[in-house]
Amino acid sequence: MSQWNPWHGCHKISAGCLNCYVYRIDASFDRDATIISKTANFNLPLKKTRGGDYKLSAGEIVYTCFSSDFFLEEADEWRIEAWQMIRLRSDLHFYIITKRIDRFTVNLPADWGAGYDNVSICSTCENQDRADYRLPILLSLPIRHKAIICEPLLEQINLSPWLHPSIEGVIVGGESGKNARTCDFNWVLDLRAQCVKKKVPFHFKQTGARFVKDGHLYFIKRQDQHVQAAKAAIDFDV
Repeated sequence: MSQWNPWHGCHKISAGCLNCYVYRIDASFDRDATIISKTANFNLPLKKTRGGDYKLSAGEIVYTCFSSDFFLEEADEWRIEAWQMIRLRSDLHFYIITKRIDRFTVNLPADWGAGYDNVSICSTCENQDRADYRLPILLSLPIRHKAIICEPLLEQINLSPWLHPSIEGVIVGGESGKNARTCDFNWVLDLRAQCVKKKVPFHFKQTGARFVKDGHLYFIKRQDQHVQAAKAAIDFDV
């Protein structure tokens, strides 16, 4: 498992962006997260060791563009080259999460067809409004591997209309950071029930910092948020 951030910086576009971790990290270094720029690792998929081997080994999952958004408007021209590298490294699997699924087709490769088999596209939806807008678009697109990310989960969401067999999974998590908004376990369980009914895999990734369970608000340290979610033991696989 590796991470590839070909560019850095982003613009907030919806409720889920309010306490963005990229902004939070950049602020700690006195950097402006709204400045979009290529990174020194732009060509990471093609970089090689002194011995001539790729630095990213065949078979790895590559979490892509986690310090920005792959479909950001400012990166339209850069994305052309990024797609070329993704196509060349068909031995890797690129995992892309986006809040801009409505820009997916901008500068899409001519040979994309029904999608590259080594690419997963995950659309986020933190509330019902974004689910209603983004998920019909996700379902309509030619993508071989599709998933839904409800993180940060900000309210109860009905995903049932879009839990199509083409959706390979739903991932749910709360919000981290000192200004985190509350995530309610009942919302998580409701999403799980929807996934079970539609036979779509479900993963409870992390609780977030402010987590409500059985009417009680818990403040959970960052290092414990994934652990506590795992302890709930509510993941569902088909």
